[in-house]
Amino acid sequence: MDPRSKRILKEIKDCQVKDNSGITVEMVDDNPYHLVGYFKGPDDTPYEDGDFHVDIQVPDSYPFQPLKMKFITRVYHPNISSQTGLICLDILGKEWSPVLTLKSTLISLQSLLCSPAPDDPQDAVVAKIYTTDREKFNKTARMWTKGIYKEAEGSNLSPAAAAGLAQNDVNKFTSMGFLENSVIEVLSALDYRGNNIQNISDDIVVEQLLS
Repeated sequence: MDPRSKRILKEIKDCQVKDNSGITVEMVDDNPYHLVGYFKGPDDTPYEDGDFHVDIQVPDSYPFQPLKMKFITRVYHPNISSQTGLICLDILGKEWSPVLTLKSTLISLQSLLCSPAPDDPQDAVVAKIYTTDREKFNKTARMWTKGIYKEAEGSNLSPAAAAGLAQNDVNKFTSMGFLENSVIEVLSALDYRGNNIQNISDDIVVEQLLS
C-alpha cells in the first residue's frame, strides 16, 4: 500500500473514534479519497445544534498539499460562501502543513464557526452584516442553522417562504440579476418583512447586494 493510501485510511479510522468533537467521516462510494465529514455546531454560537456536512477531496500529493474542503450544508458565515460552500481558512491554503490531519482540519472548521474572521471574508455581504449589525447576523445565522434551508428541504416551502419572505419581494431583486440565495440573505438580515418593508428602500437593498 502506498504511503498516501496508508495515511488516509488511518486518518479515516481515527475519525471513527468517538470524542467530544463529534467529528466523523464517511467514504463516498467506498472511495477513501472522496469523503464527507460531519460535525455538530459549537455550543453558545448561532450554529449550536446544527448538523454540518463537508465535502472532502484528498489530492494526489496529500499530505504535501492541503485537503480540499467545502461545506455541503448551507452556512451563513463571513468565511464560507453562501453560494458554493467554499471556505476561506489559511490552513486550507498557504498555511497548510503535512502534520495536519483529516480530523484536526475538521476541528479547525468547527472552530471557525466560533471565530469568524470578517477582515478576510469569503462572503462579503455576510461579513459586512457581521461587522455592522451583530444582532442581525446572529439572528440570520441561527435561522439558517435551524430554519430556512432545513425547513425548505423537508417540506414544500420555497427558501423564500421558509425565511418568512414574500416571493414577490425576492423576485423584485432577482429580476435585477441578483442570485436568489443572496437576495434571501440580504432581505432576511434587513428584516424585509411586513410593515418594516416601508422603512427599507430598494437602494439600501441593492447597496447591500453589491457590497
